[in-house]
Amino acid sequence: MTKTGAGVSTAYSERLYVSWWGWPLPLLAAALLALEVHMGYPGVRAWLPYAVLVSATVLVLLLAGRAKVEVRDEELWVGKAHLPLRFVGEVEVIDGGRNGVAKRRALGPELDPAAYVLHRGWVRPLVRVHLTDPDDPTPYWLFSTRSPKRLAELLTADR
Repeated sequence: MTKTGAGVSTAYSERLYVSWWGWPLPLLAAALLALEVHMGYPGVRAWLPYAVLVSATVLVLLLAGRAKVEVRDEELWVGKAHLPLRFVGEVEVIDGGRNGVAKRRALGPELDPAAYVLHRGWVRPLVRVHLTDPDDPTPYWLFSTRSPKRLAELLTADR
């Protein structure tokens, strides 16, 4: 548990950034699209399509990795949503595995339309947290995390 400014105690924190292997293909696609624009419009400055498209691609990849999973001040934060830990029920770890059958089932036929979902395709494991709040219409949260077992232990530790 770490203390950060203004007395906030953080027990778990993770940013769901895009891994290094997720960057080359979009950047290559942006560069090829810029090349197409440059070849189609020779009057346009040569650097302009590259600067615009590659910069836009970098921005999209950075924005895709902004989501955070945190446990701080007795609350679970997933993206911008937060849940007091007293309403955490059963916690399931759904392993992405090599073929991802359990993950596909959880995100497909087993998915409740009222569930809160924060899924990042480049992060294999998922955690499903069932809610015990009778006033909340959301049955469970389903979200990506790189350390599902550690997070599940932390969420179920004080019960």
